[in-house]
Amino acid sequence: MSPRPTCLLNHDTVALGPDDRGLALNWIRRTQGLPGTKEGCGEGECGACTVLLGDLVAGDRVRYRAVASCLLPVAELPGRHVVTVEGLNPPTGLTPVQQALVDAGAPQCGFCFPGIVMSLTGFLLTSDDLSPAAAAVALDGNVCRCTGYAAIRRATEELCAEAQRRLTPDVDRTAALVSWGVLPTSFAEVAERLREMAPERTAPPAADAMPVLLAGGTDLIIQQPELVLSDDLALVSRRPDLDTVTLETDHLRLGAAVTVETLRHDPDFKRLVPDAADIIERFASTIIRNRATVAGNLVNASPIGDLTVLLLALDAELELHGPGESRRLSLSRLYLGYKQLDLQPGEMVTAVRVPTAVQQDAVSFEKISQRRNLDIASVNSALRLHMDDGIVNAATLSVGGVAPIPMLATDTAQALVGHPLTATQVLAAADRLDQEIAPIDDVRGSAAYKRLIARRALFAHALRLGAGSIRHEELR
Repeated sequence: MSPRPTCLLNHDTVALGPDDRGLALNWIRRTQGLPGTKEGCGEGECGACTVLLGDLVAGDRVRYRAVASCLLPVAELPGRHVVTVEGLNPPTGLTPVQQALVDAGAPQCGFCFPGIVMSLTGFLLTSDDLSPAAAAVALDGNVCRCTGYAAIRRATEELCAEAQRRLTPDVDRTAALVSWGVLPTSFAEVAERLREMAPERTAPPAADAMPVLLAGGTDLIIQQPELVLSDDLALVSRRPDLDTVTLETDHLRLGAAVTVETLRHDPDFKRLVPDAADIIERFASTIIRNRATVAGNLVNASPIGDLTVLLLALDAELELHGPGESRRLSLSRLYLGYKQLDLQPGEMVTAVRVPTAVQQDAVSFEKISQRRNLDIASVNSALRLHMDDGIVNAATLSVGGVAPIPMLATDTAQALVGHPLTATQVLAAADRLDQEIAPIDDVRGSAAYKRLIARRALFAHALRLGAGSIRHEELR
């Protein structure tokens, strides 16, 4: 009989039995009896269930990410370190993170605060930019309904000031946080303990098998929660061969399991898209970006997938692997209709290839939604321009939320080519766009509203990329 898979839960090694399935949130609270992790929205929107998930990287260090445990399958836990608020609490008193929140008068009902403590601790573990602004981004998935955010912001400012003094680049981050009291001393032994229990990584699906492919699951688990109970889960996120970003001769290769947050910080991707960090911040909250994957966003086939729309404008190409063969497919040809993909049975996306030539172009992204964070777009759009001597030589415009699929507005983009980027040309292109799109009325807005904001998104692109050549009042 093979040994049972194990994980590290706070300070203890825990064996996972055949009945340990479903969501990590339920397992933590009900099976393991740790009620500090709160059950809130169940959709990754409130942050009350946030935990830290630690992975052994390159065999010698542990990478921690703050994640929503309500969207984390128990099947993901073997060989990993799961940290709840109970695993941070010192024998007496409070951690510096908890104390800072108390001193600022932030806690009231306390329901959301375990998640806030976990997100701030994850921020101190991982952030290179220990600024209050970066801390606010780390908390973008944590909602507090009763305190108001001014007190929380004051606490983060105090924490960041102390962190900048203590967590200098020349010190070991985990050791410094243990010394500060943010982490318990047991964190110093985690890498060694995970090496002893590291499970076999998930192998590619067999040619004659039809497993349930699951990557981050940040949307699929909400739509089909029963999937996490399946005995046939193939966890794409556990495949190290799919979790790398590689710069090749003429392409940047994004592995299918690369998380959106990893992409946000990747230096090679930021060379292609200088505004990548700000753009990707709009896609979702940190606790979702830490789990959502590049390929998952694409194969979800949402007409308003944020990363999909950006990659369409970047002329991305897919690497597909299926039973007995591999092939490449332009992302623009993946979508055949609403939620219909040009994928064969057993075929999966293994990587996305972005041509490095796009670094010579200007790129703009717009997302229009009711909330800045934690929201689905009504319309999103990306525009890429290649210009020489003030003339647009090439243009690619993608738009989401205005058709059954995320679309390339080729006629609209062509209206810009061969001309200076002037208000006259942009207005002509906007009229062309109105003919190309076909939005419908739904919960995110009427068709008329979506036509209006698609046009406004094009104007925003032009104002951003026009380098002052267009005045705002010229675009109506």
